[in-house]
Amino acid sequence: MKICVLIKQVPDKNAPLTIADDYLSLLDSNITLVSNESDLYALEEALLLKESLDAEVVVCTLGSESALQVIKDGLCKGADRGILISDKKFDSLDILSLSKVFASALKEEKFDLILSGLQSDDHGNSQLGLLLAELLNMSHATLVMGTEIQKDKSIKVKRELESGWFQWTELDFPASLTIQSGINTPRYATLRGIMAMKKKPIDTLTLNEITIGELTPQVKLKKMYIPKKEKVTTYLDGSPDEISEKLVNIFKNEIKVL
Repeated sequence: MKICVLIKQVPDKNAPLTIADDYLSLLDSNITLVSNESDLYALEEALLLKESLDAEVVVCTLGSESALQVIKDGLCKGADRGILISDKKFDSLDILSLSKVFASALKEEKFDLILSGLQSDDHGNSQLGLLLAELLNMSHATLVMGTEIQKDKSIKVKRELESGWFQWTELDFPASLTIQSGINTPRYATLRGIMAMKKKPIDTLTLNEITIGELTPQVKLKKMYIPKKEKVTTYLDGSPDEISEKLVNIFKNEIKVL
């Protein structure tokens, strides 16, 4: 069995964020970059499956050269090899275009399972796993809180629903699963794992190595900014009936609490 885990490098939640002068990016001089939290649960689930099956776990990420660190962290924990997708032309793509890049890069690998975190801590699209399932013709389940490999080459997954309810669903391979945080307890890298990581292969793919059609983003970032805090005082005059009517109008049409 071949399992791919998608891990994204994101800014640490506690890192100070400073918008660059172009208002389109963040200054990375004072940002600490870490592995996306829910992706770590996806990695742990893949490693648990590897321990119970004869499986290969591949860690894949898309980003700049600094994103190599999340691959190395995954290899230290027990993954077998890594794939870095890196090209400056990928920096301004929307989630649909990014999913096409991943699909083109991973298509020939013919993975049985692709695991990803439910959402990223920066953009939070929650769409990559679903889009990959469509592009690679895979079955899909989201909000996964448990997995069981079946003897008939299928996988049974426990999905989290609303109001504390859960649902068990059986999927055929190949499958794309988006993993919910809390499904397991992510492990730490061991000294033995750190030493073994140095001998594990990491492939780097650029736009030249990926066969992909024209990428036309449907979403474009115009400006990043910090919302301004403003206070406005509105004075209402007139008779009690007139003031009441004005208040109701404000509550209903402006504040929309009625």
